[in-house]
Amino acid sequence: MVSSHIKVSAALRLYRGFLLLATPFILMRLWWRGRREPEYRRRIGERFGFIALRGTRPVIWFHAVSAGEVIAAAPLIRRIAAQFPDDQVLVTTMTPTGAEQVDALLDDVVVHRYAPYDMTFAVKRYWRRVQPRILLLMETELWPNLILQAALESVPTCLINARLSARSMRGYRRFAIISKPMLALLEHISCQYPAHAERFQSLGVDPRRLSVAGNLKFDRGLPEDLDQKRSDIIAGCRLQGQQVWLAASTHHGEEGQVLQCLGQLRLRFPRLQLIIAPRHPHRAEALVALTELAGFTVGCLSTVLKSSEKTPVDVVIVDQMGLLLPLYDIADVAFVGGSLIPFGGQNPIEPALVRTPVVSGPHCFNFTEVAEKLVDVGAMYQVNSPATLTETVAMLLDDATLRERSGAAGYAEAMANRGASERVAKRLIELIGEATQ
Repeated sequence: MVSSHIKVSAALRLYRGFLLLATPFILMRLWWRGRREPEYRRRIGERFGFIALRGTRPVIWFHAVSAGEVIAAAPLIRRIAAQFPDDQVLVTTMTPTGAEQVDALLDDVVVHRYAPYDMTFAVKRYWRRVQPRILLLMETELWPNLILQAALESVPTCLINARLSARSMRGYRRFAIISKPMLALLEHISCQYPAHAERFQSLGVDPRRLSVAGNLKFDRGLPEDLDQKRSDIIAGCRLQGQQVWLAASTHHGEEGQVLQCLGQLRLRFPRLQLIIAPRHPHRAEALVALTELAGFTVGCLSTVLKSSEKTPVDVVIVDQMGLLLPLYDIADVAFVGGSLIPFGGQNPIEPALVRTPVVSGPHCFNFTEVAEKLVDVGAMYQVNSPATLTETVAMLLDDATLRERSGAAGYAEAMANRGASERVAKRLIELIGEATQ
């Protein structure tokens, strides 16, 4: 186990002081986000360490920031919960969408709470109430005070499904005075791909504490109600017999480009239905205005599904969470957002799981290895402008055989990369067993 004999560095003291000074601004931001997403105003006390758990059973603590990480970790969490039935599994998130996924996927086996802000007083108060025997962090959730507290309590901390892009690695190097000692406190880092392990090693992580298990996101199962949700959306949006283009997980700056492409595509495919599912559904109202300005009829999904209007709108804006998989299943072609702007892309595995061909922009550095795999097998097409986006979507819409071949290739690649959950579980079972001795 990593030694817990640790001195608090001057850099960490500076970090702590900065967070303390920032507390009023953090509260203001939380209140502001709560105007659009009321869930942010609920259970605020948990974010400052005021929590209670059920009973006094030992705690295994998983932390995942939001919905995507929870969905990816769900099979692994269920595996660990089944292996240690006498323990209480705590899953924390930072976002309400993450909390919703915990409730939907894991409510029968875990307890959900919001994670503490990484302020010394909040982390210490939280820790006194949780007292976990292991702390398991997902992907990029590295918080100096939380990791330090675990080390001071001689509790092992692991980073699972870890990814580290070249861009993030450069950021860690710039702040090595904090990041290097923080990384040294991690008991184990289970990386998605060899390149990620190499980057962690270049930051000073002992290679004996690194492993490569694959990407947990490939292990996602299809929900039992997928077909029902798919049928409900098709009927409610009057999509029978229409070709559907889905722009999923889009960010500000991308929807305007997608609407520009729709104008061109409608010249060749006059009945083409566009569905836009923004990464943050609270943006739906702004996207309705943007779509109307572009000259298209538009409606929010929640409204369209209840409407008695028989003529479909040109564009449907998704204002609900939890519908991406049935929407991908409906779509003839899917554009995965966060990629026409330098955000780093969103998860392209989900459309592959339902055999839908994928188009993305050039910025996929959050999913570099996945994108490369899907591009190599012909399941994903990367474009660099609205013009090439239009051309590529048109090519796929015009060729049913190509769509079927691309979708099948994506599905086969997804199936070939399954198994990370079990590989990670085996290592965690060993570590949790050691932590009880």
